[in-house]
Amino acid sequence: MRVSKEKAADNRERILTAASRLIRERGISGVSVDALTEAAGMTHGGLYSQFGSKERLIEEAVAEAIVSKGRELRETTTVGDYVSEYLSVAHRNEPGSGCPFAALCSEMHRQSQGAREQFTAGVRGMIGWLSARMGAGAGQRKRDGDAIVTLASLVGAVVLARAVSDSKLSDEILRATRKRLAG
Repeated sequence: MRVSKEKAADNRERILTAASRLIRERGISGVSVDALTEAAGMTHGGLYSQFGSKERLIEEAVAEAIVSKGRELRETTTVGDYVSEYLSVAHRNEPGSGCPFAALCSEMHRQSQGAREQFTAGVRGMIGWLSARMGAGAGQRKRDGDAIVTLASLVGAVVLARAVSDSKLSDEILRATRKRLAG
């Protein structure tokens, strides 16, 4: 039975949304094709007809995770607001809806060139977004450098805060990094 173009597009979007969430929650290596199809309410055949391979799906899911988080940024969001939200307990505790950089960075070096290119484009875009909101009196090179340091600090803090088994230390990692970036 043929599926309409609209239904196929809906199926594709459903798979990408589910894959984007699952790879951030469980990691790329922790998500099987079975888990992806189950989460999307699809069959293996439906997934492969849309993407051809798990590798291709991962590439597109990485891009979807980055784009969907980017849509949440408002033009009026300041770096301070972003830092506060990023280094929050809620963000630490909800990787499936959180930043794909913190959720996926430790796995990206083992992924396909296409997935790495999507990730790299997202990092460049975030550096640009941060840079555009930093020290208007500073030169572009300085703002870009500060944006890189800020992004690396944010991602590193969340990765560490999620990794440690001591909740007080985890909270302190977030607090200390937030304080340093605010100063």
